[in-house]
Amino acid sequence: MALQRQLLKKARFGNYHNTLPLCGSSFSTVPSSSSVAAASDDAPPPQLPPFDHSPRPYKGPLVDQVFQKRKQFLGPSLFHYYQKPLNIVEGKMQYLYDENGRRYLDAFAGIVTVSCGHCHPEVLEAIVEQSKLLQHATTIYLHHAIADYAEALASKMPGNLKVVYFVNSGSEANELAMLMARLYTGNLGMISLRNAYHGGSSGTLGLTALNTWKYPIPQGEIHHVVNPDPYHGVFGSDANRYAKDLQDHIDFGTSGKVAGFIAETIQGVGGAVELAPGYLKLVYDIIRKAGGVCIADEVQTGFGRTGSHYWGFETQGVIPDIVTMAKGIGNGLPMGAVVTTPEIASVLAQKIQFNTFGGNPVCSAGGLAVLRVIDKEKRQAHCADVGSHLLDRLRALQQRHEIIGDVRGRGLMVGLELVTDRNEKTPAKAETAVLFEKLRELGVLVGKGGLHGNVFRVKPPMCFSKDDADFLVDALDYAMSKL
Repeated sequence: MALQRQLLKKARFGNYHNTLPLCGSSFSTVPSSSSVAAASDDAPPPQLPPFDHSPRPYKGPLVDQVFQKRKQFLGPSLFHYYQKPLNIVEGKMQYLYDENGRRYLDAFAGIVTVSCGHCHPEVLEAIVEQSKLLQHATTIYLHHAIADYAEALASKMPGNLKVVYFVNSGSEANELAMLMARLYTGNLGMISLRNAYHGGSSGTLGLTALNTWKYPIPQGEIHHVVNPDPYHGVFGSDANRYAKDLQDHIDFGTSGKVAGFIAETIQGVGGAVELAPGYLKLVYDIIRKAGGVCIADEVQTGFGRTGSHYWGFETQGVIPDIVTMAKGIGNGLPMGAVVTTPEIASVLAQKIQFNTFGGNPVCSAGGLAVLRVIDKEKRQAHCADVGSHLLDRLRALQQRHEIIGDVRGRGLMVGLELVTDRNEKTPAKAETAVLFEKLRELGVLVGKGGLHGNVFRVKPPMCFSKDDADFLVDALDYAMSKL
């Protein structure tokens, strides 16, 4: 209870105003799982599902030493989760292990990056075997791995999206997509949505529309239109009215011509916000009439995570002109890609466009293994099945706890928004902070998102099971019952 009072007090004075978790330099005492259990009058805390894996004994530096070294030698902009940071030393499929060998359910997948599972054996084997032969040579020489991988990735794309550029991150991918759009159209103005996150580089910061991530630098011909958010949006789920706002912005806020429009189909950092149904079809038509191209940011929604479709944009019934991807593409490898049409790709040939590490043999081998594992293990169908079960259970939980304002998402890309007043939708910043710590103590690691950090992001590795989903919901129920 002392911790709860402490976090509530800090949140009321603004410490939890935004999406960044607490990153103070001192550790505070967190109640153990046994103390949490002792606080229960009616039931013991839920237990992790059985899992057949024994972590190696850890003999490395402990949390205090690691944290001190990190503060001394790494940039002060880095943040960490939890009052007492976790020293994670091993991972296996959907689970992580700390320095003491304690197992946690990873419901955030390294920020939606581990797609197949931590240390998936087939992905690891591909990486290790290629590393024994050749790690790096760049595209100035031929190597089959990058060509094989590009062919496999292109085969997953609809329409004429057949040309692949490999980069190293989502920010790089979105930078390159924006460059392509401007070169191809001859226009400068880019449009993105409020509440969007498209990267942290100097170029993509302009596309990002959450103040917690933006430095005060020139944005450069970028416009942000009203977000088609069915829960918070001024027009509810009315896609036509949101599309009219975008048209008005082009008519009154630009020359009438734009370079492009970029959107996530389900906003990730913004709190798992799925766009109003039918919005992209309307907007793509408007953008193309204004001379622009349409870019789908699939950094978080791609590779079957939504369950219903392989790519998030398919849920809106559209085919973009450019698609960007990263995170789950490599199951933890530093990879990204831009896929576009031959016509748009050709504009980069007027100069030299080169990426030193993009598509190197090791990443290409690993990326190809990821595609094969997703297909072999039928992970898209699995996400649909388990995600449906998870959402059903979360919506039932919403009936029990007033603090749950909204349950949203699809597949294994889910958001749980916490509020103090369902009518006003007031962000439950303090309560979210308390529950975040309690879940960790119970063995569940989730993410946080939204401008106020009051949305739990549940986006686990795609091997996450129904038993894991039940444990997560039971842990939420147990923790919320203690508020």
